[in-house]
Amino acid sequence: MQNPYEILGVKEGASKEEIKAAYREQVKKYHPDKFQDNPLYELAEEKLQEINEAYDYLMKNNGSGGSSYSTSSNQTGMNPQFMEIRKNIDRGNLPLAESMLNKMRDKNAEWFFLNGMISLKKGWYDNALSNVQTAISMDPSNMEYKNAMNSIMGAAGGYRTTAYGRGYNGAGSDPFCQALQCYCCADLCCDCI
Repeated sequence: MQNPYEILGVKEGASKEEIKAAYREQVKKYHPDKFQDNPLYELAEEKLQEINEAYDYLMKNNGSGGSSYSTSSNQTGMNPQFMEIRKNIDRGNLPLAESMLNKMRDKNAEWFFLNGMISLKKGWYDNALSNVQTAISMDPSNMEYKNAMNSIMGAAGGYRTTAYGRGYNGAGSDPFCQALQCYCCADLCCDCI
């Protein structure tokens, strides 16, 4: 997840009241009902999910209003290397983050989670899903991992729905495509063509 403060548009250390107000504004702005029959519907849906995750994270981890995202974590005493890798992922410096991750010997839940986040940023949903599932199996109580899993599942589901609609069956109504399919099939079946 990106910095939740940035997602909601508030400063680090914001009070719970400020966070709630910013959350309500973002929900109004990106609610999918405003984008019915609009190509931006799926994007608004994803953005709303991201807003909800950021809000949940801040409300659970921002008890005093002074907690910092970059130093807070579900794991107390997080390895500083992992923190640096997170920063590089957030900045979009995936090659450096990946290089740092690959040099590490300790492949714990956080390692698999961060590897999954790198894959997700690259658009490799299956690899991201596999790594985050491994992280969850190693640390089943980590809500950040579970939220990431839900986000990946939602994004991959939208992709599959869209992609399947344009696949092989979509070509069935075009006579040229049908003729080409028959030709290819005949070519495979006999040596006469």
